[in-house]
Amino acid sequence: MQQKIVITGGPSTGKTTVINELISQKFTCIPEISRQVTLKAREDGVEWLFLKDPLLFSKLLLEGREHQYKEAEKMTDPLIFFDRGIPDVHAYMNYLAVDYPPIYLEKSEKYRYDEIFLMPPWEEIYTSDGERYEDFEQSLAIYNHLKNAYQALNYQITEIPFGTVEERVHFILNTLKNDK
Repeated sequence: MQQKIVITGGPSTGKTTVINELISQKFTCIPEISRQVTLKAREDGVEWLFLKDPLLFSKLLLEGREHQYKEAEKMTDPLIFFDRGIPDVHAYMNYLAVDYPPIYLEKSEKYRYDEIFLMPPWEEIYTSDGERYEDFEQSLAIYNHLKNAYQALNYQITEIPFGTVEERVHFILNTLKNDK
């Protein structure tokens, strides 16, 4: 039986580092697509699509994550890790206080995951880069919106404790093993 596992959290919490470690251990991981959407918008002359047109940005993310979910369903791997899930889209819209159509919640309810791992904000590792505009306080707020969005969809959330990437991956894999 296949398990779809989301690793989520605010910006700069170590998600991509953990995903990369899982990939190095030969696990199937579905990458985050927001950077691709951002870079594509920049190629088209829009510097911060997320800030300029959050509804369009979120629509593109929603479509991309739905596509990723459907592609994952065709895979035979027992564990599939997602760098963010579909509910992240409306969580970010809530963070921005932007109204969005009901389809955002409908997709979040339709495409369900088996496990949700949430990475809390960690000031010691927080960094900003060319695709990340949020500061640490905004990361805290996003974390709360993510947590609320998944809880509102009746997910059990497991928080990943601070630690080395190896410790964090071990925690995830051990939690999954013990949940069986």
